[in-house]
Amino acid sequence: MRQAIRAAILAGMALAGTMSAADTDTTYRILEFSDLDGWAADDHSAALSVFLETCGDLDEPDWRSLCAVARETEDAKDFFELFFRPVQISDGRDGLFTGYFEPELDGSLTPTPRYRYPIYRMPPEAAETRPWLDRREILSTDVMQDRGLEIAWVDDPVELFFLQVQGSGRIRLADGRHLRVGYGGANGHPYRSIGKELIRRGTFDPHQVSAQVIKNWVRSNPFDGEDLLFHNPSYVFFREVSEVPAERGPLGAMNRSITTMRSIAVDPAYTPLGAPVWIEKAGAEPLHRLMIAQDTGSAIKGAQRADIFFGTGDAAGRRAGEIMDPGRLVVLLPIQRAYALLPESVL
Repeated sequence: MRQAIRAAILAGMALAGTMSAADTDTTYRILEFSDLDGWAADDHSAALSVFLETCGDLDEPDWRSLCAVARETEDAKDFFELFFRPVQISDGRDGLFTGYFEPELDGSLTPTPRYRYPIYRMPPEAAETRPWLDRREILSTDVMQDRGLEIAWVDDPVELFFLQVQGSGRIRLADGRHLRVGYGGANGHPYRSIGKELIRRGTFDPHQVSAQVIKNWVRSNPFDGEDLLFHNPSYVFFREVSEVPAERGPLGAMNRSITTMRSIAVDPAYTPLGAPVWIEKAGAEPLHRLMIAQDTGSAIKGAQRADIFFGTGDAAGRRAGEIMDPGRLVVLLPIQRAYALLPESVL
């Protein structure tokens, strides 16, 4: 039966184009599943459940066929081993894993003396003019005032800055309800890391910098801290996300909820969104696990670059902020798609 299903899938697979690499130095190496350290011990059923969250949105015939089989499979490990091949994609840069999370801020639907920092929708002119005003100009002038662009107000401008860095979050209201906001656009200016700026200034050494360290420094140095936040000219606007229940994860780049410790953000120039990705993260807490590429990020660039989703809230934020570890990514691709990436000389 398994052989019959496999033959049917392979017969129906169309090579709907290969991935477009970001540069000509990209190399592809097909591995065996036995080359994946820890593969046999992983919870493949958990990974399959996350794969099913987004595979129905994939357009190519081979992915659609695999998604149909995934919905009927009884053995998740067999499914991945039968229909995929592990492909290590390299662009000459070392592997790097970081973490991200969904912030949860205290807020209000109306401004008060405590809640006085607005979360804004995107004004029409910001979408029409690229780039639009930078962060300093947006926050230091009255360009946003009295226009009804506020979604909610929060009590901490530093947490609001990091909400913009993450791109989505939840607002915890006083009556116990939650309001979820998602990325609604940006002003078109490039993102600049304030952590790197603190290192450049000699304030901290590279190994000392984390999100919590930056937050503490900004709060302890209010005038210099505000100026540091202005170092990043990029400004993110939001939209209310009402279609996702509060208990589920935020929407990723595929417009579906992402899953704690099973979803990653990748560079789609190398890794197709929706693809399973085996990660081998080193560091203080090694992690070898099958993840699903369901998100992207402005700082996530390169074939061996990934951001691990750690969940929602302060605890998740602390864990995510501690991650900056080496390792490797191995993308699981449909069989014919994987072999199509190899040069003819090795076929």
